[in-house]
Amino acid sequence: MKDAIIVLCTCPDKSVGEQIARILIEKQLAACVNMIPNIQSFYQWKGELVADLEVQLLIKTSAHLFSNIQEMILQNHPYELPEIVAVRLVEGYAPYLEWVAQNVQPA
Repeated sequence: MKDAIIVLCTCPDKSVGEQIARILIEKQLAACVNMIPNIQSFYQWKGELVADLEVQLLIKTSAHLFSNIQEMILQNHPYELPEIVAVRLVEGYAPYLEWVAQNVQPA
């Protein structure tokens, strides 16, 4: 799979993260979503320093699905400006990447 990506998305809590993860898997927009709890995030928002406890989603998918994933997250995420960024995979275990390709919508 040459277009494998990991999409990063922080969520305010476990219930929002689970909802987004389930939709992504059910719609075959992602092969796997890992949810890492208790991420401490620090950032500037509207002129204020914010420190929030969030969950981090690691969404394993294909680059051709990014716009669909972005749209789905925007429809189901409570943040005004959610993190939705993709990282291209340079290398990976070929059988795993093939599994990812087989478990998402084809290009």
